Amino acid sequence: MKRLVTACIILFSSFAFAQDQEAIALLNKVSEKVKSYNNISIDFKYVLNNVAENVRQETRGDVIIQGDKYLLNILGITRMYDGKTLYSISPEDEEVTISSENTEDDSNVTPSKMLSFYEDGYTYNMDIVQNVQGRKIQYVKLTPIDSNSEIKNILLGIDAKTNHIYNLIQTGKDGIKTTLTVNSFKTNEPLSKTLFTFDASKYKDYYINKLD
Repeated sequence: MKRLVTACIILFSSFAFAQDQEAIALLNKVSEKVKSYNNISIDFKYVLNNVAENVRQETRGDVIIQGDKYLLNILGITRMYDGKTLYSISPEDEEVTISSENTEDDSNVTPSKMLSFYEDGYTYNMDIVQNVQGRKIQYVKLTPIDSNSEIKNILLGIDAKTNHIYNLIQTGKDGIKTTLTVNSFKTNEPLSKTLFTFDASKYKDYYINKLD
């Protein structure tokens, strides 16, 4: 980082602090909005771009979130978490993997943390504003506090009108960029009481792999 004279450092620091406070205030609005819903249903597009290896992968998925519980469908696999146990169901392999989710791993952004992961472990700065099909999207740049993190930074795009997350762009220190874009965002939908309950009778012919 370039050395600056004391006066410039003070001016820059004051501006950065103002930006941080503005970014934090916006993220707090997003967090409060998300926590006000009983449940959230999201359809999304997920893109992985590895320029160095000339690899680009794109897929779509959907997830229903209620508190810590979630039901995620992506890449032909269903992942269901009932608040204690994670079930990964693969129809192609006819296999169900059962495990306790590692909630201690902060680098693991699970669906239940997808809309609130940013609350800890990052510094914040307001970034660019983009017009996306008439929607004002304000980006906030998140930089991990942990210098050993594999994440270089995250850009969180927020719809300025609804305070909902529009997309998340994560850049790794290895240069790989992953983008999650929300196609539809529904709240407080009527859900079955058994939505997050694993029914073993539906998978009698599947191999059950218990990890713990």
